[in-house]
Amino acid sequence: MQDLSELLRSLPIHPAEALALPGFRSPDSASRKTSDFATNHPAYSRKGTRCGEPTRLMIKAFIDREAEMLEAARAIEDGIGSGRLQLIPPQPDETDDSGTTAIEGRLLVRQALARERDPKLRRLKIKQAQQDGRPLRCEVCDFDFARAYGALGEGYIEVHHVIPLHVSGSRSTRLDDLACLCANCHRMCHKNRRGESWRTPDALRALMRTSASRPPHAASAADS
Repeated sequence: MQDLSELLRSLPIHPAEALALPGFRSPDSASRKTSDFATNHPAYSRKGTRCGEPTRLMIKAFIDREAEMLEAARAIEDGIGSGRLQLIPPQPDETDDSGTTAIEGRLLVRQALARERDPKLRRLKIKQAQQDGRPLRCEVCDFDFARAYGALGEGYIEVHHVIPLHVSGSRSTRLDDLACLCANCHRMCHKNRRGESWRTPDALRALMRTSASRPPHAASAADS
């Protein structure tokens, strides 16, 4: 909830007077909102918390368009961490006639359209990684989807731009500019934290080695 609170407060849409309020998007308010989502879902069998119509609309959107909504959430998170959302000026038509922000959101649509990706590159990168019968593994942690999930994971891996597109800008991407990563390492390459919005697979591998060499209590204290 602390991480979610900090992420929500960092959105470039809040007036200064709202951010000055101690309870605005606080961990407690974030916890309450996630409870509203959970307990007002149709699959929840007990009494739900009281919530407004916008919350019900978002629950319906997640039910009807789960993959699209998850992609939207990831795009917003990446946009915050990279600073791209902060560079997009507010638009006068970002609310509908009722005053409720549209589910898609103008910021997200413009962010998504800003960087074009070629799906052929993913296929070519995977083919390159499988040359000479090599197993398809994460380049950071060596995770093998096929070994973990059998036939379901056969041939699956996520493909990551070593230098994010918002940093490199428009360019011709070579296969050497891409890395094959498991889902966890992919998210850790993109995860933002204070003073750092992304990291390369090499940097993440070094971070994992450093973390593994420390005693558990020392690692926890350093991360906090």
